[in-house]
Amino acid sequence: MEIFIITIFCLGYLAIALEHPIKIDKAATALITGVTIWTFYVISGETHENIHDNLLHHLSEISQILFFLLGAMTIVELVDVHKGFSVITDKIKTNNKLKLLWIVCILTFFFSAALDNLTTSIVMVSLLRKLIDNKNDRWFFAGMVVIAANAGGAWSPMGDVTTTMLWIGGQLTTLTIIKTLFVPSVFALLVPLTIVSIRTRGNIKKPKSNIHVDEVKVSNFEKKLLFISGLVGLLFVPIFKTFTHLPPFMGMMFSLGILWMITEILHKNKKQEIRLKLNVISVFKKIDLASILFFLGILLAVAGLDSLGYLKLLANNLETFFNGNIYSINIVIGLLSAIVDNVPLVAGSMSMYEIVENGPFSQNGVFWQFLAYCAGTGGSALIIGSAAGVAVMGLEKIDFIWYVKNISILALTGYLSGCIVYILINFI
Repeated sequence: MEIFIITIFCLGYLAIALEHPIKIDKAATALITGVTIWTFYVISGETHENIHDNLLHHLSEISQILFFLLGAMTIVELVDVHKGFSVITDKIKTNNKLKLLWIVCILTFFFSAALDNLTTSIVMVSLLRKLIDNKNDRWFFAGMVVIAANAGGAWSPMGDVTTTMLWIGGQLTTLTIIKTLFVPSVFALLVPLTIVSIRTRGNIKKPKSNIHVDEVKVSNFEKKLLFISGLVGLLFVPIFKTFTHLPPFMGMMFSLGILWMITEILHKNKKQEIRLKLNVISVFKKIDLASILFFLGILLAVAGLDSLGYLKLLANNLETFFNGNIYSINIVIGLLSAIVDNVPLVAGSMSMYEIVENGPFSQNGVFWQFLAYCAGTGGSALIIGSAAGVAVMGLEKIDFIWYVKNISILALTGYLSGCIVYILINFI
């Protein structure tokens, strides 16, 4: 039974990694994998009462993550449908390729920390389409956006789903994430950005403007109001958690409720067809529910392996192989996240290692800090290794081999640079 269940998980994992070649959405594979593992757990000989209790325990933790992500996605989409991000992006006027590259990467880095790396990547690709006509130039900028988005997401509790998981799970607190991971994350972007700056010259050619006649017109006041409200709402969540000690999704739901009320008041006197395009109900239709269901499936699968005791066994084997070196373990996890999704890797690590009172596995311990950095930035080495990369790949139809040839070495250089910086800081 043990070998059979692990085989199911590995096959599901493989199908997730090969989502694009086999043309089966990873959400479907994850859901099947998660439910199948729990089904075989039922017939493993464990009492039904224990299985039910284990499932409810894990489901309470999983639901917190899912509601948090659902709220965050809705807020960001609400800002986007009101063209709130144009408050900043419309100010970019330069045609100089090098200057534009730095502006785009720095914006992406900080946007990703305030929003999340997936949403930021989508916003920045939309911006690049308005600024760059040449496909090769746009692909290169998009590749750098992936590096910048993942680097920016690593040092914020809301910037990357893996960091969010560690934050919600209690392994890391807000100030520790920012204080310990900001500098390594800066190097993860700064090193590749400096390398490409040496050979980046010339100007970019802007595409011809293409205004859609059916676009809903939004006033400058509405753009600014939704942008500021959305940003304040997202930044309010860690403050809410700090003062109330309630789960983060409660703060996210509160912020969503406030923005929902603002938009209802803002558009109450407008024509119905306009209200229908700008209200929260219409935004729900744009939410990436497939990603939510993917997280549900893969977290259920990992929870099943944890309940069966397989993850504890894996943790012991890893510690034996690396002689207890937590830095080596995390660097390998980061590199693996470029091949397979980082969500199950972090979920597995959270289940493999318990939070203890003292040492590297305590709350805010070195292991959890370095795991957040490695899992967040390591996926940049391949375009399929992160949600940001997959989104950019889908939007721009970037070729996998092209990314390997032009971006992977840069991303790997930045990743390892950040690793070295983090380790040096901890040894000084």
